[in-house]
Amino acid sequence: MQLGLFLVVVFLSLMDLTGSSKVVKGKRQRRISTEVSQGCAKGCDLCSEFNGCLKCSPKLFILLERNDIRQIGICLPSCPLGYFGVRNPDMNKCIKCKIENCEACFSRNFCTKCKEGLYLHKGRCYSTCPDGYSAANGTMECSSPAQCELSEWGPWGPCAKKRKLCGFKKGNEERSRKVLQAPSGDVSVCPATTELRKCTVQKNQCPEGKRKRKEEQDNTNGNRNQKDTKDAKSGTKKRKGQQRGTVVPMTPASPAQ
Repeated sequence: MQLGLFLVVVFLSLMDLTGSSKVVKGKRQRRISTEVSQGCAKGCDLCSEFNGCLKCSPKLFILLERNDIRQIGICLPSCPLGYFGVRNPDMNKCIKCKIENCEACFSRNFCTKCKEGLYLHKGRCYSTCPDGYSAANGTMECSSPAQCELSEWGPWGPCAKKRKLCGFKKGNEERSRKVLQAPSGDVSVCPATTELRKCTVQKNQCPEGKRKRKEEQDNTNGNRNQKDTKDAKSGTKKRKGQQRGTVVPMTPASPAQ
């Protein structure tokens, strides 16, 4: 009988201990959840005392910074240098660039700005530009040798033909531009610096052509006058010769009566 009563007492004591432990566990869970939902920084919707922000407002990015063995979450309007932003329906994140010596990147494997003193080429960073490439326009970006910096086109010149401005109806106009900068100083790899187009003008006789034509006309007239004079003299001489060579007929004498 006493043994039975002892067992009942022990059983009831165990029931009390189990109930009290459940109450304590429930209180602890409520305390932790209270700590997560209160005291968050501005822009943070959900936070933890141990890990900082766990969820940022929809327009902000969450950045996880390592502090010893912990990662502390902070909310930022944009990602800092060395990170790029990825927007997701659940949460926007800042992800670190995985490219060596990269200061800013577009994606995990494409750099947009290298650290000071390094050259950027096709999303990677180099100490010097690769073979066949050079820094463009004083920047730290490598470009192809085929890329040149040229000035704007100048105005079209007068219509000309064989370097003459007269004596023709159809000719060419020309305009030009300058090479401001050529990779490695070689302007031969740059595009053409002159351009031609056809033009039509009212034909205008050149001044020297007019003088020459006038001289030719004068010479022609002079030659014609000389010929006329020569022909006139030749006719005169011919007439005189004919007069000297004329035979006067003899009249026969009449018979005596």
